Amino acid sequence: MGILGNAFSGWHLIVIVFLVLLLFGAPKLPGLAKSIGQSMKILKTEVRGTPEDAGAHVVAEPAKPSPGSTA
Repeated sequence: MGILGNAFSGWHLIVIVFLVLLLFGAPKLPGLAKSIGQSMKILKTEVRGTPEDAGAHVVAEPAKPSPGSTA
């Protein structure tokens, strides 16, 4: 046990962190939300791929028969 015993549980710490962010980080929250939105937009475009990438897939060569096969 720590100095405070069981005074703080996980939920208490989450609430305290949220309040600290709300009080001291309030002016920065819109910028943070904007940067997260831009990052998500970039991620979606990268996952989707570009039209140039769609035709650039590699065509596999036909399988060569093994020396012992009768094909």
